[in-house]
Amino acid sequence: MPDPDPGRLLREKLQSGKRVFGTFIQYSTNPALVDALPANELDFVIVTCEHNALELADFLPLRYALQGRGIACLARTHSRDPDDVAKVCDTFDGVVVPYVEDVEELRRLAAAAVYRPLKGAALETLLQTGQWPSAEAQKYIEEDRCANTVFVPMVESLRAMENLDQICSVPGVHAVFVGPNDLTTTMGIPNEYDSPQLIQALQTIIDTADRSHVAAGCWFGKRDQMQRTLNQGARFVVFGNDGLLMKEGISATISQLT
Repeated sequence: MPDPDPGRLLREKLQSGKRVFGTFIQYSTNPALVDALPANELDFVIVTCEHNALELADFLPLRYALQGRGIACLARTHSRDPDDVAKVCDTFDGVVVPYVEDVEELRRLAAAAVYRPLKGAALETLLQTGQWPSAEAQKYIEEDRCANTVFVPMVESLRAMENLDQICSVPGVHAVFVGPNDLTTTMGIPNEYDSPQLIQALQTIIDTADRSHVAAGCWFGKRDQMQRTLNQGARFVVFGNDGLLMKEGISATISQLT
């Protein structure tokens, strides 16, 4: 029977050093899509409104269908607004936040995810001193309200790489996820996914994250690029998206017809 809390299961796998597999869903909102997913292959999906006209609410039927299959559903925000992060985490199993590079900003984003519902002066006190309002409040937040929440900042710039040790040390960071389009662009080699510079950068990111017991990975849409990153030690694996996988499946099937 599927785990009733796929977010908790994903979080436990990440924290125990296991490798997890997922994909992007950015076009399909029909929950019937879940019936087409192979059993026991995906740990999570990331729903995203990037590059389309959808809203995250459009993915809610899909999110609950995925829950029935024991697959965690993370949502990628457009903004780096703590209120948006908290709102997403109240609805989905976790959040993927784009283009995080400032450590102090990250502390507040992570807090919005894993210290909900603390806000204002109470949250600031916790961030500055580590002091909780009470032992009961700490237990409620850590063991109940936010126990199943997964928080993943995206590493998409050279500054993020420079700050990666600090990023991985922020409480609540369960994985770091590389967006290769943005990262290669800031490196001055846009979309050169086979560049030795990117390959070395990914190895540095994976190794740095590993030292803090944080999973790391990168999106790719080609199998050889993803396999290369797996060989480098990636543990947060995001391959393709629903549109790409559908295209490949249809092409492979139709091409066999004569």
